[in-house]
Amino acid sequence: MKKIKCAGILGLGKSGIAAANLAVKLGYKVFGSDSGKEREIKNLSKKAVKEFGGHSDKILNSDVIIKSPGIHFDAEILKKAKKNKIPVISELEFSLDNSKYKKIIAITGTNGKTTTTDLISKIIKAAYKDSIVAGNIGFPLSDKALKTTKNTIITMELSSYQLEDTPDFRPDISVLLNITPDHLEHHKTMVKYAAAKSVIFKNQKKNDFAVINFDDKKCRDLSALTKAKKIFISRKPLKEGVFYDEGKIRIFLNKKKITVTPKIKIPGMHNVENILAAAAASYCAGVKPEIIEKVISFYKGVEHRIEFVKEVNGVHYYNDSKSTNVDSARVALEAFTGNILLIMGGLDKGAPYTPLKKLVKEKVKKIFLIGEAAKKIKKDLQGAVFADCGNIETAVKQAFACAEKGDIVLLSPACASFDQFKNFEERGKVFKKMVNKNGRVKS
Repeated sequence: MKKIKCAGILGLGKSGIAAANLAVKLGYKVFGSDSGKEREIKNLSKKAVKEFGGHSDKILNSDVIIKSPGIHFDAEILKKAKKNKIPVISELEFSLDNSKYKKIIAITGTNGKTTTTDLISKIIKAAYKDSIVAGNIGFPLSDKALKTTKNTIITMELSSYQLEDTPDFRPDISVLLNITPDHLEHHKTMVKYAAAKSVIFKNQKKNDFAVINFDDKKCRDLSALTKAKKIFISRKPLKEGVFYDEGKIRIFLNKKKITVTPKIKIPGMHNVENILAAAAASYCAGVKPEIIEKVISFYKGVEHRIEFVKEVNGVHYYNDSKSTNVDSARVALEAFTGNILLIMGGLDKGAPYTPLKKLVKEKVKKIFLIGEAAKKIKKDLQGAVFADCGNIETAVKQAFACAEKGDIVLLSPACASFDQFKNFEERGKVFKKMVNKNGRVKS
């Protein structure tokens, strides 16, 4: 690539803004292009020139284009960039090129990424002072790239979009948690979606580590693509690997047999898998077992992931707004024994809701429908009891009105949030605000 003088930023979302600011700090002229409506971006450098309402040919004057993850490569402006032989790279690639580090731990999967990344980052922080967490969790790496050192350990949560955009990515330790249908509106097929996920370990070498969920067949099959040392995790005993055994975590690696016995506070067997992955990755990074055990014992989870909100008159309220696909809703339903009043719906992502039918029949008393996907959910889950609510405010009011002692009111949408909210965080906060409003919402 020729020397960069002007960097074009395609998409001014969180990662695009971070990349633009990093480019300005590196002395580049920056031109940002966003397809959305014109708006003030307070945290974007004033030195960056920007346009809104579509991508004009002005960005083709750049020496390199840094693309936001959500923009597909078949976008017309990117076809023009290719024709003009302008390099197109991801924010991840740009930030890594301008970072220093000792080790990278990268985590992906359809569900559980944020919890696993957050837990790993806390374990690593307890063992090594010079560590940061970045990627799809909290903030892009570009925000802290220039503050890294040769001793920095970077823990990263990465989406299929980010990995698809960075085909040469190579972490020291990779983690693949699971693969179930998601983002099919972008990837089109499960084969392409799985291929994007596999980038996380595809370029690893024999001295690297790949932590892989043995219980997920798709993950197991994809593991053949890596040359890294495979560290399998499982809910069941393994001859070699990291597994769960009646409240204990067994680490059987390199002829060593280590047991840690943490007091696990976050609910559900899916979180046991997340904890196993965190323990395996941290152990591969050189963290002592006693530190792993201590941090897991104090860990209370991440906001919006089956988060306990409040008990009102014997009814427990849980916020699982991060449930943006069908499999994450399945996981949430499996975490409880029954008597569930389920708030569900949002922006449909292309996958059927029928895999939830058995669990809904066994555990759900009533479904309170919100958002654009309501009609499809009704069709796919015929036989369930429904209430058409439209929005979360109405759904919470109706759930409060009919909830009985021993019930669980669970927000687990199984859909994206963008039909009614900026993101799943806003959706979760609105739910919690409604639940906390004077303890009981008046009809």
